[in-house]
Amino acid sequence: MPEIARAEKAEPYRQQVLELLAACKGNLMRVHEELTAQGATMSYSALTSFCRRHGIGHTPVIAAGRYHFDPGEEMQHDTSPHTVEVGGRRYQAQTASAVLCYSRMLFFQIYPTFQRFDCKVFLTDALRYMAGTATRVMIDNTHVVVLRGTGSEMVAVPEMEAFAERFGFRFVAHERGDANRSGRVERPFAYIENNFLAGRAFADWNDLNNQARQWCDRVNSTYKKHLRAVPRELYAVERLQLKPLPAWIPEVYRLHQRTVDVEGYVSLHALRYSVPADWIGRRVEVRETRDKIEIQLDARHIVQHTRVWSSLQQRITLPEHKVPRGQGVRRNDSHPEEAAILDAAPELAGYIAALKQKGRKVTALALRQLLRLVREYPRKPLLSAVEEAAHYGLYDLDRLERMILRRVARDYFLLTDSESDEHD
Repeated sequence: MPEIARAEKAEPYRQQVLELLAACKGNLMRVHEELTAQGATMSYSALTSFCRRHGIGHTPVIAAGRYHFDPGEEMQHDTSPHTVEVGGRRYQAQTASAVLCYSRMLFFQIYPTFQRFDCKVFLTDALRYMAGTATRVMIDNTHVVVLRGTGSEMVAVPEMEAFAERFGFRFVAHERGDANRSGRVERPFAYIENNFLAGRAFADWNDLNNQARQWCDRVNSTYKKHLRAVPRELYAVERLQLKPLPAWIPEVYRLHQRTVDVEGYVSLHALRYSVPADWIGRRVEVRETRDKIEIQLDARHIVQHTRVWSSLQQRITLPEHKVPRGQGVRRNDSHPEEAAILDAAPELAGYIAALKQKGRKVTALALRQLLRLVREYPRKPLLSAVEEAAHYGLYDLDRLERMILRRVARDYFLLTDSESDEHD
């Protein structure tokens, strides 16, 4: 049948439509209202069909590309925020995912936070799950891995570059705005949210990640329509091309320096881990790993806790660190600095007692500073300054030191007339 050539009702208003479309921020309903107010007689559907036929206000459709990956060529890694229910409480957590691009083998874990330490822990678990390493790992320009630059100009953090070298792969980043380049790892996030997390609650973070691993095992053994294959079967081919893991994989850890508080606990990430009471006030080294917390005083004194994955403030106390009821912690009232001061200057006993009661500094620090004054300055100006300070109720040791210095300058550095002439 021959086509019927009919004039379009919106054609006479083409220029007005283009101007109104920019003024109305692309809202065709507002454009139609303005044209009707100016006397145009056409329906809203006539306007929209005219704009659709002539590409007005519509972004042209571009065909999506397709990437081909050989077995063992690439693994993609990315993170995405998800809401999870753990221990009866809802958290905004980070889902870390890794996918082998050829076989589509999927592995993911969920963490309360995702920092560089967590990234290394996750990648170590992912590579163990895959039983091998691809040639490169594609990332999404994340600051956890990237030191500077984007895309092909990306430079990895030396710590992460050394981590990649240990396993025999290299980090690469896709160009800014080219999200399709990491489509292999982006696509499963919606599946995780709408399938794995839908209607599930977890007892704790370990329970969550154990269920996530079991879910990955089940999903990787399921037939996929878009692949027309089972990922586990494709993985049997890809595994032969993966680089073998090192014979020994060192445990990922992070070191912290802490001081044991007065209650016998060490603080780490809003959590407090118990240590023996005789460690109070001592400097300790805390080694944080995936599953445990090691607190080391020295080579022979190490306390080990099971790591708690929580962002809530809690106390974790081992049974051997609990003080029996009624005994408390035995403390020695006398400080070693106090005994040294009294041995050198017994006349300061009264000032020391008042300093411990009325001084604003921590008693140990104040006695340490007073001991330094006793050792560094002559006895006579020291006792004179202390006597005056006690008379006026002055227990600021910095000011006491200035009083001593004035007396030292007045009494010990007086020059005779002959000595003054020589210096002149």
